[in-house]
Amino acid sequence: MRVVTERGFTLEPQFAAHAPAMFELLSDAAIYEFENEPPASVAALRQRFKRLESRRSPDGSQQWLNWVIRLHSGDVAGYVQATVHGDGRAALAYVLGSRYWGKGIATRAVRAMIGELRAKHGVNDCIAIIKSRNARSSRLLQRLGFLGAGPETRAIALEDDERLFVLRANPSSR
Repeated sequence: MRVVTERGFTLEPQFAAHAPAMFELLSDAAIYEFENEPPASVAALRQRFKRLESRRSPDGSQQWLNWVIRLHSGDVAGYVQATVHGDGRAALAYVLGSRYWGKGIATRAVRAMIGELRAKHGVNDCIAIIKSRNARSSRLLQRLGFLGAGPETRAIALEDDERLFVLRANPSSR
């Protein structure tokens, strides 16, 4: 896993040392409008990040790739992450602090991650699951070319209030 440099920010491989800066950012209540909750403490977040440093699931079947979005100002803006499966598919997630919303950072960071996943980690197709009410994430995924998945691609169980989006490397081959 390597650092990915883009205009205005870098994607740094996430380590336990990122926990203090990320705890402050992840304590932003606005980012939990649709799901999850803030980390309990810096120590708990550090412990979680330390587990993720293995970059692999315990059974070795998945790669866990997590990057912190570091602005060139030095501030952290959020994170992007991917769970890479052996079949060339990656499940994506991303979180930005609310003060960074609407600036194009999330779109550029997710696009950079997808490029890295395809170039260095053998990823073809990407999926993302979001809450149906999360219009901001829906627009972001659509800007990146993701399409809402139909019933034929729903091998993944969704909750009633969730939507599955798919970005195929070569849509005509499916």
